[in-house]
Amino acid sequence: MNLQTQSLSTHFLLPLFPSKPNFLPPKQTPFRKTSLISCSLSTVSVPTTTNHKPFPAEVSRTIMELSCIGTLSTIAQDGWPLGVGVRFAVDAEGTPVVCLAHASRVLSLDNRSTLHVQLEQCGSRTPQCTIQGSLDKPADAKVLRRFDSVWKKRFGEEADVVNLYIVDVERVLQIEDFNEDGIWVTSSAYKNANPDPLRDFAEGIVNEINTNNMEDIHRFCNVYVDLDFQVSEAKMLWVDCLGFDLRIYSPHKGAFEVRIPFPREVTDEKGAKSSFNGMSQLAWEVEKNFHVPDFQKVKQLKQITYSGVQ
Repeated sequence: MNLQTQSLSTHFLLPLFPSKPNFLPPKQTPFRKTSLISCSLSTVSVPTTTNHKPFPAEVSRTIMELSCIGTLSTIAQDGWPLGVGVRFAVDAEGTPVVCLAHASRVLSLDNRSTLHVQLEQCGSRTPQCTIQGSLDKPADAKVLRRFDSVWKKRFGEEADVVNLYIVDVERVLQIEDFNEDGIWVTSSAYKNANPDPLRDFAEGIVNEINTNNMEDIHRFCNVYVDLDFQVSEAKMLWVDCLGFDLRIYSPHKGAFEVRIPFPREVTDEKGAKSSFNGMSQLAWEVEKNFHVPDFQKVKQLKQITYSGVQ
């Protein structure tokens, strides 16, 4: 087991993973009842050992798409650093658009600035991105109108184009959580990356699973993860198109995060539901000895400084 030390909505009508098995007629494989999802289940394969995660540029784009409030920092004209809370929207390339009614208070002499944005996940993790760039006011009227439409689409209101500015992205620092080292992302990588296709459904899926399907979360830990300790607490932190992150806790070993990949990349909510159901079914069969586990378990855990799951 490899340990990496760290320093520290959409709601389903029925439970995502029904917990009581419903056996089919004799001589058939026992199968749990899965009536909640109308979509069909694709052929189930098992997670691989690869740590499938979105690239930092994609995570940054997702954070910016899901957030609308950040801290804009500049060197003010008196020479002191100044950070103020702002609302922002992003265009198709992730360029932040801000509306500054009192721009003279935050404009620096050379326009250098940062926009720091955080996204809380399940109350337990806060991925962040900090955009470095120049705070500019587009001079072209056509460009201003385009950014005005971006603002209106995000907030449902028109902005005073006189107060519209953009942060022209130079590079981006992406951090997975507080007290972690970050990864620098180039401007081109950020602009060319795509935000996660599950971003608008992720929070709802996670909340529903953590509310109704703790038995399945613990089963996932036992079946898909190579552990040498008993998990006393577990919950899902986030889900994306490549898999999901769990926070697990043992009173003897401490707290860890583990990444469990989907059998294949999903592109929408329907695909995520199908993959969850398939993985849940397989995990139940393995646990009940109806299916021989012929796959390698996830081995990479990230130990964290944490007192519990909640």
